[in-house]
Amino acid sequence: MSEKNNFIDYIRIFARSGHGGPGASHLMRNKLTAMGGPDGGDGGRGAHIILKGNSNLWTLLHLRYFKNVLAENGERGSKNNCTGKDGADIIIEVPLGTVARDEETGEIEAEILEDGQEIIWLRGGRGGLGNSNFATPTNQVPDHAQPGEPGVEGWKNLELKVLADVGLVGFPNAGKSTLLSVLTAAKPKIANYAFTTLVPQLGMVEYRDNKSFCIADLPGIIEGAAEGKGLGHRFLRHIERNSALLFLIPADSDDHRKEFEILRNELLEYNPELLQKDFVIAVSKSDMLDDELKKEIIKELPKGIPIVFISSITNKGLTELKDLLWDTLNKPQK
Repeated sequence: MSEKNNFIDYIRIFARSGHGGPGASHLMRNKLTAMGGPDGGDGGRGAHIILKGNSNLWTLLHLRYFKNVLAENGERGSKNNCTGKDGADIIIEVPLGTVARDEETGEIEAEILEDGQEIIWLRGGRGGLGNSNFATPTNQVPDHAQPGEPGVEGWKNLELKVLADVGLVGFPNAGKSTLLSVLTAAKPKIANYAFTTLVPQLGMVEYRDNKSFCIADLPGIIEGAAEGKGLGHRFLRHIERNSALLFLIPADSDDHRKEFEILRNELLEYNPELLQKDFVIAVSKSDMLDDELKKEIIKELPKGIPIVFISSITNKGLTELKDLLWDTLNKPQK
């Protein structure tokens, strides 16, 4: 079960940025100056909560027990026009593909896509102005100073959408994990039953001339996933970011066209924009097919989508598949 426990793609936290420190109300008094003017300094800024991309992270597991994120307040201003110290910002490192939402409104507040990218997620409150800012010719000794601005707080959701070049789409037991294991260095758990893959498996495919691309085997889709059946929504969320989708349909399927249409329809129901991606169809477990059977299967499947026959057991068609995926990923944009 460690695989399931170690892939965390959704975290709910309560977050609060720091309040700004109040400005000081102070009049200069020392042995040389008995009745000096206002010298109250400004308050410090409250601490920001910042999200930072880290390409070495693949999961939100490290935030699992990070339930309350409470940032420091700014310090109060002081005499001699001294500004209070700013609160120390909190930096939360997250994997690429992390989306931050407000739980109440559902609004996306930040999206991390690049290594080292920093976004101020919850901005700290500004410090209040000290009374030295309010002196005028007609009011030379103001006793008024501003309070600091409050920070921002609320329940927030961090969710991870896997960033991969190719997403593997198929029914449970279509052979996705086996294909990933032979194409890449990934070591997914493989067994002959539905929903073996509980979490996305990522692997790098080594290509010619030291080039590579990333492929993700995502949890098996079933009819009704768009309504949240099975692992539906968790699975479909990860497909949104893939550049190309590889539909894996086993050669021994009862109805190849129907299987493809069900998978395609699930994507349409969840998010019609998914259908704008490039599709490739791989017919798996095809080592026993002769040319006549291949022609029959091609007739069943939709025209206009590249089709390749593969066998992960005998490595048949895998070079052709890699070439096809590379060309698909690198074709000129229209």
